[in-house]
Parts: sequence; structure tokens; C-alpha cells
Amino acid sequence: MQVRGQERRAIRCAGCWQGVAGTPFAEHEEPLMSSQSVNPRTGEAFGPVIPDTDRAALDRIVDAAAAAAAPWAALSPGARAEALDAVADALDADAERLAEIADAETGLGLPRLTGEVARTTFQLRMFATALRSDELDGVVVDPAVFDDPPAGHADLRQVLVPLGPVAVYGASNFPFAFSVLGGDTASALAAGCPVVAKAHPSHPQTSQAVADLAVGALASVGAPAGTLALVHGFEAGVALIEHPAIEAGAFTGSTTAGRALFDLAAGRPRPIPFYGELGSVNPVVVLAGAADRPSLAADYLASLTLGAGQFCTNPSLLLVPAGSSLVERVEDLVASLPAGTLLNGNVAALLDRNRGLLEGLPGVRRFRSDAPVGDGFLAAPEVLVTDAANAIAHPELLRVECFGPVGVVVEYGSVGEVLEVLETLQGALVGTIHAEVADEGVDQVVAALVRRCGRLVWNGWPTGVAVTAGQHHAGPYPASTSSLHTSVGTAAARRFQRPVAFQGFPTELLPEPLRD
Repeated sequence: MQVRGQERRAIRCAGCWQGVAGTPFAEHEEPLMSSQSVNPRTGEAFGPVIPDTDRAALDRIVDAAAAAAAPWAALSPGARAEALDAVADALDADAERLAEIADAETGLGLPRLTGEVARTTFQLRMFATALRSDELDGVVVDPAVFDDPPAGHADLRQVLVPLGPVAVYGASNFPFAFSVLGGDTASALAAGCPVVAKAHPSHPQTSQAVADLAVGALASVGAPAGTLALVHGFEAGVALIEHPAIEAGAFTGSTTAGRALFDLAAGRPRPIPFYGELGSVNPVVVLAGAADRPSLAADYLASLTLGAGQFCTNPSLLLVPAGSSLVERVEDLVASLPAGTLLNGNVAALLDRNRGLLEGLPGVRRFRSDAPVGDGFLAAPEVLVTDAANAIAHPELLRVECFGPVGVVVEYGSVGEVLEVLETLQGALVGTIHAEVADEGVDQVVAALVRRCGRLVWNGWPTGVAVTAGQHHAGPYPASTSSLHTSVGTAAARRFQRPVAFQGFPTELLPEPLRD
């Protein structure tokens, strides 16, 4: 397949949180394509240059994954669980070194990154536990009914089977938990699918170190060769999603890159599913009963600037009652906040562009931190304030994602204005309500957020996504390419399985989970 120019340009940032819903490809900044690491605190390149994977090598890697598909799927759930546990043990044993490599490449800090390794191994073991409990097999047994149709039917038994090799594109902002061994890879392996991961250009050394540990751990427990592999480079990323042996794709990154890959997956001679988590402007609605809570402003800014604002669940849009003291408290607090380190130069450039776009709109006030911004990719926290009528008149304020420590506050005069603002939003990963149950219109706000969001938070903050069975990390487009499926939690494995029903089969020929 020939990749069109706009798609090729967009895919170049595959895995970066750089795109904006509604941003034309031609306006999207070219990302750094060097395979050498860059320290975001200084802007200087360091370490070895990791060569891109050429087409011949990619074909060998994907062919090996295809050869591993049947034997990996044929392993018992317990054997796959043992393999996932072995990978988790290998990461835990080398967590300190991995965190140091990732810190040099991302600037996210050792405490955050050490905790992220722990989250990554937790979700690997979570899927191992799910395998041992038969949670992922999807077995349905519908015994025969000896009667005339439509009530009568033969014995029917349904099970979930793996799709085959999966292409995984990791995120820049989570070099462990949403990268080579992140939730997409863990869930695909648990589902019985080999994985070929595309290394993110912002942390190539981290990606390679993690992949090397994982491949060794899988081999140590007898997993088939090719069960997990890593490729580097833009061309390899495009060829990967187009390779006929790849059966599904999973992505965390920008709207432009994710949509371009989604289109390629759908445009193949034999289309394949592509599960992308894309950009998201996440609304937080403060109703009258919560507006005067003393800690609300500080808690909002803490969530907004967590990880320098580089979270897909960042509370990027805050709706507050006009005339409350909340905006004044935000203004007082934001001035003293420190600058944050951004992941790479492209994130910094796109943040500057999108922030400048919103600052230039009429009717917008700006509150910005006084923190100095020196060398490297740094950003000072900033809050832009406008009213509901102006935001509705200029929907960019409600749709442009400023990936970084920049938020938009909208002052509203009535619940009707809140609902009008929410109806102007595009799909989001998470919506939040700060309110009392007795607040006017609270039920209407909940209903409006349900229409727009994949997860709702009551009197909390959207940053922080629990890895658990009840989680749903997705949302209507452009938050994700499939609002039906989560990328976090045990249900994520269902993305890489398909149901097969067996009608009237003898027990001896049924898959093991379906036998009496």
C-alpha cells in the first residue's frame, strides 16, 4: 500500500501526544526523527544511535511473530501466566537501572518512573491472575433444547480465540506503563497474541532495555521465539501496520498520528481492528455546592500540572460558576508554580503553538506562573479564563488540547450554559463533577457527560487511572477509535480476541475450555 503524504507526515509522530483534534495534517509539526536520545532538561543528544529497523529485518520479525502465534495461543492459560510473571520479575529486578535510563530520556523524575515500573509489573501480574482464573476465555455453554424452533436449538458453546500478531505503538509520556510492555502488550500477550512493538523515538534506549529483558524472560520459561519483538523507526512503524501478518493494532498518542494509522489499518486489502487512544479535552464541572470548597483551586492545579500536564486525563477544561472566588484563588496560586519539563522538543513546540492560538482569541484572560524557563524543554503553568458565551462562540477553547501544564477555565451563568458548553465538546476519556447531590441540574450534567466521556469521576480528579477489572479507559472519538473497548484493566484483552461458536460438536473435538 502506498502511504499518502498527509498520512505519512502524521504517522511520523506515532506515539507522541502532539496532535490536536481538528488540526490539519499540514499544520502538524514534524517530530524529531533521530534514533538518538535527547535529554529534555538540556536539549542535548546523548547515548548510542539505535539504527532504524529496515524492511527486510521487519519482515523477519513479523514472520517470526506469525510463526509463534499458534504455539503461543496453544499454551495453557497457566503457562502464559507463568510467562507474564517471569517478565514482571525481570523488570522488578532491574527497576532502578530502567528508571535511570527513562529519566535521562523523559525528564519525568526517578520517583515517578520507579512507580511506573511497579505499575507495569502490577498489570502484567494482573493479567497472569486473570489467566489462572479463566477470566479471559469467554466461555458460554448453551445446552441443546429439544423443541421446535425458535425455542429449540442444538448444543452451542462459545469461546474466545486470539486474533494473531498485534502491532503496539507506545506513548511518549508513559515509557513503561503505555509502551513496550504496557497495557496493550500485556493484554495482547494474555489474550494469546504475539506482539511486535514500535519503539517510541522519545525513549529508544528505554524501549530497547525493556524489550531485551522481556525477550530473555519469555525465553527462560519456554515461550516460542518471536512472541515479543521490537522495531525502531518511522518507516518500520508504517510497514508494521500494513504487514499482512499483523492482525490488530494498538496505539496511544496523538489524534493525527492515531487517525492516520487507523485509516491505514482500515484501508488494507483485509482490514484489521485498530484500537487507538487519542487526544482528549477532559471537562471538569464545578456546580454551586462545591465552588467554595477551600482546597478546590489547589487540587485543580495539582492535577493540571501533574507530570508537567502531560497526562491524557489532564483536567484541561474547568467550568465554574461566574462570581465564585475559585478563579481568583486559581490566579493567586498559579503565579508561584514551578515550570515543568516537557518530554521532547516537539511537545514543547506544539504546546507553544496551541497555547498561542488560544491566547490570541478574543475575550480570554491569562494567568501564568512567574517561574523562569531556562534550557531544555520547559513550560510554565498557565490558565486561560473566559466565559461560556465566548467559549461557545470560539469552540477552539473547548476542543484544542494543550498537552502540557495549560488549562482553560470557563465561567458560566447557569446550568443551561454548562449543558451548552458540554454539547460543544468532542469525545473525551473522562469527565469530572464537583458538586452536592442536591445541586440544581446535577442529573442533567451527569447525563451530558455520559454522552461525551468514557469515565465519570465524582468529587475527585481525572488524573490517575486505576488498573482494575472495572476500569474503562476510552471514550467517543477522538478520545479513542473504539469507545466500546478499554486499554486499561482486564477487559483490555477482549480487543485481541474473537468469539467462535461450536454447534453440536463432540466433546473430543471441542477446545479444552468448552469440554464438559
